[in-house]
Amino acid sequence: TWHLKKIPQIVRERTFSLDSPKFEAKTKLELNSVCGIECQRKLPVPSLSDLKDLLSYETVFENGTRTLTEVNVLGAVLDPAGNTTTRRSLRRKRQIYGTDSRFSIYDKRFMTNFPFNTAVKVSTGCSGILISPKHVLTAAHCLHNGKDYVKGSKRLRVGLMKTKSRGNGRKRKGVKRNSMPSFQWTRVKSTHIPKGWFKGISGDIALDYDYAVLELKRPHKRKYMELGISPTIKMMPGSMIHFSGFDNDRSGQLVYRFCSISDESNDLFYQYCDAEPGSTGSGIYLRLKEPNKKKWKRKIIAVYSGHQWVDINGEQQDYNVAVRITPLKYAQICFWIHGNDENCTQG
Repeated sequence: TWHLKKIPQIVRERTFSLDSPKFEAKTKLELNSVCGIECQRKLPVPSLSDLKDLLSYETVFENGTRTLTEVNVLGAVLDPAGNTTTRRSLRRKRQIYGTDSRFSIYDKRFMTNFPFNTAVKVSTGCSGILISPKHVLTAAHCLHNGKDYVKGSKRLRVGLMKTKSRGNGRKRKGVKRNSMPSFQWTRVKSTHIPKGWFKGISGDIALDYDYAVLELKRPHKRKYMELGISPTIKMMPGSMIHFSGFDNDRSGQLVYRFCSISDESNDLFYQYCDAEPGSTGSGIYLRLKEPNKKKWKRKIIAVYSGHQWVDINGEQQDYNVAVRITPLKYAQICFWIHGNDENCTQG
């Protein structure tokens, strides 16, 4: 079941202008090793003043201007257990060089329907997911490398899937596997990135804050997916997660996959879902029951951050890493969507 959690409040304290960014960074679809599982375990629990700093955020507007908004955090429960991870036996590595467990979605009936139609393409080469009539959730490193905004993010656009048929336009009876998604591109009005992405507690870019929200210039008329608070592995049916994105090696195709999670920290999931660059920024979702109802509901519980080399007991292991939506991140993203925290009290 989706458990309701009381959400901390993020309150805007003050906003001031910053210099315009240079927009000169190269887009990196794969990150080099940052703080891995072992390193995560040793990180100090952020204090309230750390949290206020990490959750303050930059906004870049389409004309290239930039602001920094400082926030206050009310009602946050600081977890004294720190970034403990649950040790689980590592499953056999299932990456692309094993059996490829991804599915390309060709059928128009699936592609244009929920949940697949919530997947979008970001013009810097990543994927994203629709989270409101005007907002898209993606990975921060698709737009910013920790020091500067990437080249393509100045005139950022989001591609929403529309299907076109291949062939000469004549419909053949019974043939449904002939559609390829083409994209309807929409300009992005503004982008929010948490300050935690620019400098984590460890002084390096913090994977924990690898998420960003894009506000579209025009609302779309599609069904979007709601945010949920990420449960622990134990609370997931079969520990299974799902996501769809636009992997580089399958050009023009929407690629869906599901897999189980191997390990978790307070802010990250480590898993072996097969994925190639291009699917970075996809929304990872679960389907759980609504409390006291028989209805099932899919919600986004994490953002796919990409492939990581991680130090575990002095050995390099590779994982695919996702950033969990914690109550604090839920409060922040919800605040970005609504502009206030009144609609964000129950996650």
